[in-house]
Amino acid sequence: MRHVRLLAATGTAVAALALTACGNGTGTKDEGAARPAPPRTSASGTPAATTGSTGSTGSTGSGGSGGSDGTGGSGGGTAGGTPVARTGTPGAEPETSAAGSGGGGGSVVLCNGANTAVTAQPVTRPLNHLLITVKNTGGKTCALPYYPVLRFDEMQWVPQPVKDSHPQAVVTLAPGESGYAGVLLSAADGGGTGGTTAKKLTLAFQGRTPNSDGGPAATPSLPAKGVHYDSSLRVTYWQQETGDALGW
Repeated sequence: MRHVRLLAATGTAVAALALTACGNGTGTKDEGAARPAPPRTSASGTPAATTGSTGSTGSTGSGGSGGSDGTGGSGGGTAGGTPVARTGTPGAEPETSAAGSGGGGGSVVLCNGANTAVTAQPVTRPLNHLLITVKNTGGKTCALPYYPVLRFDEMQWVPQPVKDSHPQAVVTLAPGESGYAGVLLSAADGGGTGGTTAKKLTLAFQGRTPNSDGGPAATPSLPAKGVHYDSSLRVTYWQQETGDALGW
């Protein structure tokens, strides 16, 4: 009987343990099992993205150096899983066209005596011609509208342009480039009148409208013996090439 009572007591204890373990409906607890770590959250409460070894969905890209602003590094990273486009060197100023479109208020200025070097040189062919050369010595592209306004010595009249020499577009000179104009000093057949020899030349530049002031004039040197001109005196429009300037 004592043996039977011992077995009964043992059975009662086992049953009580079983009821205690299953009382919450989850089964027997395993005190030795590893518990999964709760998901990490950011300061705003949003679960933080997990970066894997084969790709990135966070703010810095895989393969790039990862800029602090989240735009990725030089290797072409991602921001929020979207490829970041490379648009040029950071901090670079936007480019402008020759006509001055874009930021900076226009990059083309007028050529004049302040930003150019001007020479006037007689040529052997064609006869009785003078070649005027204007070289851009400034730091910006400059424009040469219309034609040079010439004044030899103290002359009281303005030489007229050769109308057929009008170019298709206004001549523009990048820094270091040159533009040209040809001067017909006198008629080859001697048909001109009022011939005289000039020792000094003043060259005025026009502005963006005809006969407007384009800025400081230039005074290129003439040969020591001077140049002879008469009533046939004409000047071409500004040209991009010497051949176009001397073809009239």
